[in-house]
Amino acid sequence: MSEPTPGLRAQQASSFGARAAAYARHRPDYPREAIEWGLSGAGGTPRRVLDLGAGTGKLTLGLAALGLDVTAVEPDPEMRAQLERTVPSARSLAGRAEQIPVPDAGVDAVFIGQAFHWFDVPAAMTEIGRVLRPGGVCVPMWNYEDESVPWVAEFTELARDGGRRPASVEDMRGATHPAFEPFESARFRHAQRRTAESLLETIATYSLVIVSAPEESAAVLGRLRRFLTTNPATADGEFDLPLITWALRARRR
Repeated sequence: MSEPTPGLRAQQASSFGARAAAYARHRPDYPREAIEWGLSGAGGTPRRVLDLGAGTGKLTLGLAALGLDVTAVEPDPEMRAQLERTVPSARSLAGRAEQIPVPDAGVDAVFIGQAFHWFDVPAAMTEIGRVLRPGGVCVPMWNYEDESVPWVAEFTELARDGGRRPASVEDMRGATHPAFEPFESARFRHAQRRTAESLLETIATYSLVIVSAPEESAAVLGRLRRFLTTNPATADGEFDLPLITWALRARRR
C-alpha cells in the first residue's frame, strides 16, 4: 500500500464510520494506568473531561469507569451512534477538534485516543487551550502493537506492506503551542486477547485498508492470515497480542 497523498489522507480520516461496529468490537481499550497518568498532570481533582475525536468510545469507556463527568466529541455520525450505545452515561456531541462545542475553560482535561494525528494540530491546540481551564491537561494517546516481540514486528511489517507506520508519538511530541507547556511522554504495556480472525477483523478497521481497492485489501488480509495460521504463537486458538500505549501530556499554562 502506497504512501497516502493529502487527498487519500482526508479520505482515510473520514473512513471509519463504515466500520463503526467492527471498530467498537475489535479495537483495543486503553489501560487504566495510562488514563490516570494523564489525569495526574492536571493537578487537584479533575472531574470534567473531554474525549476529543472519541470514535466509538474506546477511551470514553475508560474515562467513564473512573466516575468522571465525560463529554465525548466526534464528527462521524455512525461512530457517534456506536459511542452512545457503548457509553450511555457520557454526553455525546457532534464536533471536531478545530471547532469544539464546549464553553471556554469548561473542562479539566482533554483526552484524544488514536486521533491527534488526524487533526490540524495548530488549530486544534488553540481550541483545546480554549476549552481547558488553566492548569488543565491535554492527553493524546495511541495503542501500538509491541514490536519488541519478534513475531509482532514481523506481523506489523507485513500489515504495512512497505507503507509508512501510522503517526507516532515521536511525530507528535514536538507539537508546541504558546498556551501549553511542552509535552511529556510515557508508555504502558498491556495486551489484548485475540484469535487470528479477530486480529484480522481489527486490521480491517484500519483506514488504509478501508479505503484501498477491494483486491488490494484482500491481498493484505490473505497474507496476514497465512502468517497467523502458521506462526506458532498465533496458530492455535486464542493468544495475547502484546500492546504498548504511548501517551503524551501537556499542561495548559
